[in-house]
Amino acid sequence: MCYYAEKPYKLHYVCVPCRVAFKQHPGPGGHRCTRCAEPMLCAGHDFAAPRRRDTKAWTVVAAVLDAGLRYAGRESCGCGKEPKFRPRTRAQLRARRIAAARTGTPLAEMLGREDPQTPV
Repeated sequence: MCYYAEKPYKLHYVCVPCRVAFKQHPGPGGHRCTRCAEPMLCAGHDFAAPRRRDTKAWTVVAAVLDAGLRYAGRESCGCGKEPKFRPRTRAQLRARRIAAARTGTPLAEMLGREDPQTPV
């Protein structure tokens, strides 16, 4: 079944300092936060925003987005793949950072692994 092929779905855009997320259609020039007017980061189709008061979860979201990853694992039509793993807790993030430093693997690649101890 094609999830994203039938109609244009909105993407999640995130402002990490304000801890807010909005769903908007992609547009030229990007989107700005309604609270602080800073540019927002595209988080992908499958992003689930944590509560605003959950600062620990937002630090994990910031680390994943700073690594250049998005919360979208499906292909553009939605048929090909299941959503990819992204860490949700600081313990998961810490384990992947340690494993990336030990093995020399890029952090972005390690954040996408479900188990940081298994080799590719």
